[in-house]
Amino acid sequence: MEGTATEVNAEEVIELMKNAKSMIIVPGYGMAVAHAQHAIADLTTKLRARGTNVRFAIHPVAGRLPGHMNVLLAEANVPYDITFAMDDINNDFPETDLALVLGANDTVNPAAQTDPDSRKFMFLKLFQSMLISNHSDHILHPEFLN
Repeated sequence: MEGTATEVNAEEVIELMKNAKSMIIVPGYGMAVAHAQHAIADLTTKLRARGTNVRFAIHPVAGRLPGHMNVLLAEANVPYDITFAMDDINNDFPETDLALVLGANDTVNPAAQTDPDSRKFMFLKLFQSMLISNHSDHILHPEFLN
């Protein structure tokens, strides 16, 4: 893995979202615990209204059980046609401007690609995205995009 990690704050993430033409949101158990699915749905609506291609990458075992993220996103009225299984979206990361990880650190473990003993045998290839933000400790409210 090559590249440089640069820490950004919530305000910088908002600017990244405003400037992104394409974005993949990677939800996980942290989003579920925070009950953030409705805020994320609102954020998605605002970004899509701005012309951003927003999609969701769902790891098959993200959350408490398989399908947990799909249920939460459906509950928040996230359109089903913008949610994708890991295998269906993994190859899109290199062409994506921003990947936003929400409480899903364990599903993005790059060691799983080369280490057969890795705890996660599958991972999302988001490290190929141009920019990555992991702000599961903040709820980014849609009004910040105004």
